Amino acid sequence: MTILTILATLLCFGVIIFIHEAGHFFVAKKCGVRVLEFSMGMGPILFSKKKGETRYSIRAFPIGGFCAMEGEDKNSSDPRAFRNQAVWKRMLVIVAGAVMNLILGFLLIIAVTCIDGQITTTTISDFHTDAEGVSTSTSEKWLKPDDRFIKINGLSIYTASDISYALQNTDSELYEVVVEREGELITLEDVKFKDRETQGILDFYVYGQRLSPMAVLSYSCKSFATTARLIWISFADLLRGRYGFRDMSGVVGIIDATTEVVSMRETLRDKILTMLDLMSFITINIGIFNLIPFPALDGGRMVFLIAEAILRKPVPAKVEGAIHLVGLSALMLLMIAVTCQDIFKIFTQ
Repeated sequence: MTILTILATLLCFGVIIFIHEAGHFFVAKKCGVRVLEFSMGMGPILFSKKKGETRYSIRAFPIGGFCAMEGEDKNSSDPRAFRNQAVWKRMLVIVAGAVMNLILGFLLIIAVTCIDGQITTTTISDFHTDAEGVSTSTSEKWLKPDDRFIKINGLSIYTASDISYALQNTDSELYEVVVEREGELITLEDVKFKDRETQGILDFYVYGQRLSPMAVLSYSCKSFATTARLIWISFADLLRGRYGFRDMSGVVGIIDATTEVVSMRETLRDKILTMLDLMSFITINIGIFNLIPFPALDGGRMVFLIAEAILRKPVPAKVEGAIHLVGLSALMLLMIAVTCQDIFKIFTQ
């Protein structure tokens, strides 16, 4: 089953890459841009076929892909070259890949919610008790059944995942909690969460909610916001130095971690749910990461287009191309270093 899980993970990762590059490809075609090559993977070509003006290829290393357009990083006399298109068209082409990743992530969240068959709310239903029915919950001193979490330590609570994240990602045992109680917002200071029997932080239960079209849509929107915010928080923590290079993972590490988590699930249904859930997180992560304003990333290219729209004058192609080349080189070096670290971790675990 492990081999099948690895193959399924590679397939899912391939779908995410394909969706991203397909976004660039189809919008470029619609905007009249000449697309020279649509490639899955990087490195040496394994398979290639030209259809019309575009070459479609599969390359050796499944660590990405690209949609190469005429005149993307240099001037071209071709009227259909990328740099010869209106700024708004180029913006649409550049942002299309990330948008497709985000849309895929949202659709996967809806799928997981429907397959799972239940929605977890943020409203307390009861507190933990022992075998004899005696309460083992510490937070019961402050909280009551039917309290709905609004904020924990300043973090807005949209889903049950936000509750877990807020309680587990702090060094303090005391929390400032805002709840909605009987229609009023109440702020509770120095709340302590701990099950005295298990020593776990989550010492309460929350209500479930039956599925309906509106409930699924509402929950999926909240879950999408939770995932996107968590990714931004993690990126900010990385910049602040809370996480270091050893905490980073590349394609190899992601595939290894996904395979391990999925393999731990007992039933096929649980494996599929876990795979789709992780796939939604990864594709949203890739969509947001690509919007970071760093050279060679879609966000970096958007910075140049926004500057051109404001100044009404494009940055010289050679200058922009050189900057993106430096950014791409830096990203490739980081990717190689992270990949080597991932491989080292696999063989030393």
